[in-house]
Amino acid sequence: MNINDIIGKLPYTQPFLFVDELLHVNEEGISGTYTFKKDLDFYKGHFKGNPVTPGVILTETMAQIGMVCLGIYLLDDKFTNESVVAFTSADMQFLKPVYPNEKVTVNSQKLFFRFGKLKCNVVMKNEAGQEVCKGILAGMITAKL
Repeated sequence: MNINDIIGKLPYTQPFLFVDELLHVNEEGISGTYTFKKDLDFYKGHFKGNPVTPGVILTETMAQIGMVCLGIYLLDDKFTNESVVAFTSADMQFLKPVYPNEKVTVNSQKLFFRFGKLKCNVVMKNEAGQEVCKGILAGMITAKL
């Protein structure tokens, strides 16, 4: 599968698509980027006068790039519109805030992929190369119900 085809297969659209580009993918891992634009709705109320990206959104960004995009690549042509993606667990550490207009890079390493379950070690870094969060994410990605 071509790396440029993966984003088009994601089961998300704006405003819930948190993948701008994919930089690298192979059987063992993936990396990609996303910029948190300042006009995203969740910044309006999180926090007053000092908006910060919510941890749940950071986790979702890491899951979309680090788990779902990798799962699409691993399933290749078996991933269709009928495929099911389900987030099953997250063990996250949040280390630094991510502010509006910050670009982040997500790097994911596959821990295992079997029986439709994908588990990955995922790290998000800011443009200065500092880790902002990291964790282990898992989900079920099936070709069809």
